[in-house]
Amino acid sequence: MTDAPAAPDDLVDEWLTLPDVADRLGEDVAKVRRLVQERRLIAVRRGEPPVLCVPARFLVPGHLANPANPGVPGTGAAWTVLAALQGTFTVLADVGFTDEQAIVWLFTPTDELPGTPMDALLAGRKTLVRRLAQAEL
Repeated sequence: MTDAPAAPDDLVDEWLTLPDVADRLGEDVAKVRRLVQERRLIAVRRGEPPVLCVPARFLVPGHLANPANPGVPGTGAAWTVLAALQGTFTVLADVGFTDEQAIVWLFTPTDELPGTPMDALLAGRKTLVRRLAQAEL
């Protein structure tokens, strides 16, 4: 694994608490906690007192749930979790990343991509991102 150049707070512009995620998704907090347990989202503790937070960019407008297939209708919801995240989180966990390390990796610019792995996921390039993640072994 590459040395992390920064802490998550140095890389992530906007964080959402679990209640904030619930509000944006139109769900209750228990549902958001399930999304974290199912690893459709990952969250890290931040602030004082520490509370679980999620990068806001993990949530996208409903019609962009799967940016690789923009012609496929979205969820119909105003906001949803980016579909490519869950598999990407699994690959990163398989190569030994903690949730905090995964967030740092996703938001750190890399020479292999124009921008960050998160930018690539939002552009529908999940296969390339997962290949890069597997190369971290």
